[in-house]
Amino acid sequence: MLFDKYDDFSINTIVGPNTNLKGDIETGGFTRIDGSITGNVNARGRVVIGERARMKGNVSGTAITIGGVVCGNVIAEESLVILSTALVLGDIITRRIQADDGCLIHGRVLVCPDGDSWSHAVSEYRDSQGIRSALPVFSKAANAAAMPAAGTVAAAPAAAATANAAPAVSAAKAASSFIFDED
Repeated sequence: MLFDKYDDFSINTIVGPNTNLKGDIETGGFTRIDGSITGNVNARGRVVIGERARMKGNVSGTAITIGGVVCGNVIAEESLVILSTALVLGDIITRRIQADDGCLIHGRVLVCPDGDSWSHAVSEYRDSQGIRSALPVFSKAANAAAMPAAGTVAAAPAAAATANAAPAVSAAKAASSFIFDED
């Protein structure tokens, strides 16, 4: 029998129940999360987010299983399984997806079965993330007075779709605040 990279079930990283972690995590293998994380998880292997886990941040890995709450984007290089107990508030990019009855997903789902569409989708996503992270820096330096008030949506012609999504984004933020007990 040939060695399959998914056959290695030795867990390299565990965030146990009743553990609250703030910060980004990068792991080289199987990662299991059963606690609460505020930060991104980037794994070069499997990621399992348990049924009682709460995550506020992006998740990337080879094969991801979600049973808890993820408020962030999910990038699964090979496959993504979303269990019936899961809530995902964010966009999903994967090659294969299985979503059980009863799971809740609020975001875009992009399934890219071939290599070219996968590379393009991930490249586009990373570019958009880089632009978003740089926007506050350039906005403050360029013209702080022209910024809209916090919580408002400025609708430019190119951003009309964003303005239409404002109620959904507000609902997702409210759910995130409730789940993580934020003010």
